[in-house]
Amino acid sequence: MSASTATVAHDHHGHDDSKFQIYVQIAMLLAVITGVEIVAIFIPFAKWLIITSLVVLSAVKFLFVIFYFMHLRWDKPFCTILFFIGLVLAGGTVWALIALFAVKDSFPLTSLG
Repeated sequence: MSASTATVAHDHHGHDDSKFQIYVQIAMLLAVITGVEIVAIFIPFAKWLIITSLVVLSAVKFLFVIFYFMHLRWDKPFCTILFFIGLVLAGGTVWALIALFAVKDSFPLTSLG
């Protein structure tokens, strides 16, 4: 094995170690954020403040998961755009279904009498 081949092999192995460390650090961060979310539920603050903080923390966790564990950070931008298009379509569908079933006429009749 030549010196240049050994250097390339060592650099490649080091790159895998650094990615592994990133994954471990993000997993630890996600665990801490989850712990903060659990504790936040029991803190006697205003309901709107707790819900807002839970939504923000959940959004941060979501972004870490999709960009690192789903590898969107290293994918082509086109793949990221496709993912977010699907996410917007899914969110719009959920919003439309919630709006549809919240209408009074969608509730079942209680009596036919």
